[in-house]
Amino acid sequence: MCGIVAVIGSREAAPLLLEGLRQLEYRGYDSAGLATVELLAEDGSSRLTCQRAQGKLVNLTACVEEKGAPGHCGIGHTRWATHGKPEERNAHPHRDGSGLVAVVQNGIIENHRSLREALEAEGVRFVSETDTEVIPHLISLELRALQVQDRVVNGRMLLEAVQRVLPQLKGAYALAVVWAEVPGALVVARKQAPLLIGLGEGEFLCASDTPALAGFTRTILPMEDGEVALLTPLGIELYNAQGERQQRSPSLLSGGDQVADKRHFRHFMLKEIHEQPETAELWVARHLPPDLSSDEPVALPLDHSFYADLERIQILACGTSRHAALVGAYLLEQFAGIPTSVFYASEFRYAPPPLAPHTLTIGVTQSGETADTLAALTMDAQRRQAHGEPAFAPRQLGVTNRPESSLTRQVPYILDIGAGIEVGVAATKTFLGQLLAFYGLALAFAARRRQRSLSEIASLKDELRALPDQLRSLVELHDQRCEVLANRFADTQDVIFLGRGINYPIALEGALKLKEISYIHAEGYPAGEMKHGPIALLDARVPVVSIAMPGVVFEKVLSNAQEAKARDAKLIGVAPECPDTALFDALLPVPEVSEWISPLLTLVPIQLLSYHIAAHRGLDVDQPRNLAKSVTVE
Repeated sequence: MCGIVAVIGSREAAPLLLEGLRQLEYRGYDSAGLATVELLAEDGSSRLTCQRAQGKLVNLTACVEEKGAPGHCGIGHTRWATHGKPEERNAHPHRDGSGLVAVVQNGIIENHRSLREALEAEGVRFVSETDTEVIPHLISLELRALQVQDRVVNGRMLLEAVQRVLPQLKGAYALAVVWAEVPGALVVARKQAPLLIGLGEGEFLCASDTPALAGFTRTILPMEDGEVALLTPLGIELYNAQGERQQRSPSLLSGGDQVADKRHFRHFMLKEIHEQPETAELWVARHLPPDLSSDEPVALPLDHSFYADLERIQILACGTSRHAALVGAYLLEQFAGIPTSVFYASEFRYAPPPLAPHTLTIGVTQSGETADTLAALTMDAQRRQAHGEPAFAPRQLGVTNRPESSLTRQVPYILDIGAGIEVGVAATKTFLGQLLAFYGLALAFAARRRQRSLSEIASLKDELRALPDQLRSLVELHDQRCEVLANRFADTQDVIFLGRGINYPIALEGALKLKEISYIHAEGYPAGEMKHGPIALLDARVPVVSIAMPGVVFEKVLSNAQEAKARDAKLIGVAPECPDTALFDALLPVPEVSEWISPLLTLVPIQLLSYHIAAHRGLDVDQPRNLAKSVTVE
């Protein structure tokens, strides 16, 4: 959600902060700000400058250009409103009453009300509605207490003040702090929210996501949960929650973390839809290479112990990732023969099922930072460890697009979907990547459990190898068709998406995509459920998008579509071009393939239809209102 950037070194901080924030724009935000600390040469004193602006980053840039923000040390932030409206007074950084301490923070301080009341009782006046504003006031109190002790005013004093405040904060946070009294130091800390330190030559840049670092350095030090660090131009002092000094080697960023430009495309989302054939091609090259041995159906980074004695699978996810998980569950159950359940990660924490032995838990999050998913995985591991019996021991796998994320450090096994950075808030190519990860798992489990014949496994692999070329044709075809179709349906207020079997989750995803970026109310249903309620909504003003692919439910879906047409609904079909599909008022044709592989093709027209409707309405497709790319708060 929000983005943090902090920098200290020999260069002017403001340009680095603005560029870092620009690289984090894709995460979603509604205001932005920065604070810098300048050493005044004439008398050796220093000054803190804070600039904030509502709206897009261009507004903050104009403010900085007009008013200035000098100094070699600074912090920056893009805010996605959680506490308080998206107004300038609620934008970060927030300062204490003296204006000498400034803080930027991601996350939610759950006990901010009680902290605010206690501070107000001591005479502190608040100017914002945010939970974050309690932090600079608390740090200021600790700094005054330390200064009374006649201590040397330096970066370690700021570090100690922050260390005293952190135990008072309940909730998840990543934060960065500067103090006007020490222009050569900044302090950063994290708890259940991402924060990484980039190491340069005599300078350091800290950020909440890797794209902000990629143009600065390839050497990073991801902070662990509960850690706090003092950064100066001379180096890093890293401490754990107990105040113990930590020593850890940095790592290198993987390639492809820099946010690319849109090239000739109107929006990043359209570009990323067009990149899906390449995503599939890379997946096939990595996981279905030509030299794959006959006894290993797919190349996955999973050892023998991962598969041993497995009896059931549970998958935790949110949003689009959950829709990928639903397709995955269908494949794992119906193709590989493993009982599989899918849970909303946000619900799993508060209503988990009874523990079952020999269970694999899969967490799916494109960012690797989704707070609900990480928390659900943590709770599942803790419950299983507390049980004590080996059969109930935690076995966890993560599916993500960000190999440097918190998820990667939290679970022992990772499937990196390798889709490259995705800028559009509405997931497209990462959804495809998640689906492909589940196809790989289904192949592996089906072969090991002997649930499918060698010919059935070979057939699915052949279809997966043919996927990149099919996707290229589909993207080119439907980019044009959906642009034309969008003219007819852009003013629609309600849309129903229908699917059955393995394509029911694609109906859910189609509805989510449309509502995310076009702000049109849309719902996805199993086609057979339409007559149990949703059919009451249908009339000539409510289009129905029906996904009808040949297979065991093909005739049933067509029958459900016919019922909708009898209520005057306009029918849009995602289906093969054949006599049976002539009933649709508009057809978005897809090749006739096996039912197993069909979701990898039907996703393309529903993505492009949603995109072109939103673009026709003149909306901000890449950064839709109220949404964030990485949901790092619960």
